Amino acid sequence: ILFATNLCFLIFPKGSSMAQKVTQDQPVVSRQVGEAVTLNCRYETSWNEYTIFWYKQPPSGEMTFLIYQYSASRNAKDGRYFINFQKAQKSLSLTISALQLQDSATYFCALWEHTVPETIGKAEQKPQSLIGESPPLLQDPS
Repeated sequence: ILFATNLCFLIFPKGSSMAQKVTQDQPVVSRQVGEAVTLNCRYETSWNEYTIFWYKQPPSGEMTFLIYQYSASRNAKDGRYFINFQKAQKSLSLTISALQLQDSATYFCALWEHTVPETIGKAEQKPQSLIGESPPLLQDPS
């Protein structure tokens, strides 16, 4: 089983000219069926909230989503996939256990930064006595 992970993504957040970088500097890895493998990913971001996704692309070419890690959550786990998330070091690793022949693929990690939409207008809380009442009519000051 071969695992190619020597790929790099540059992610440009909306409204920013600074590239956010995701790096996978691990060489091709070979393992036997039934063993486990760990794939590493490092990233750069200045955002507090973000999600990192892992995908695989087998030789047939279709990209498949595997698992994600949210920045405010503990290590993610889904079936044979486990993420060891090191937020302070801006790195994480994906461990795939009990390898199968169909796990042979190129693996990608990708960073999505959570942007907060701008608020238009301002919310106001009505006093309890006015809830359910119609708003007052606007009068022409002239």
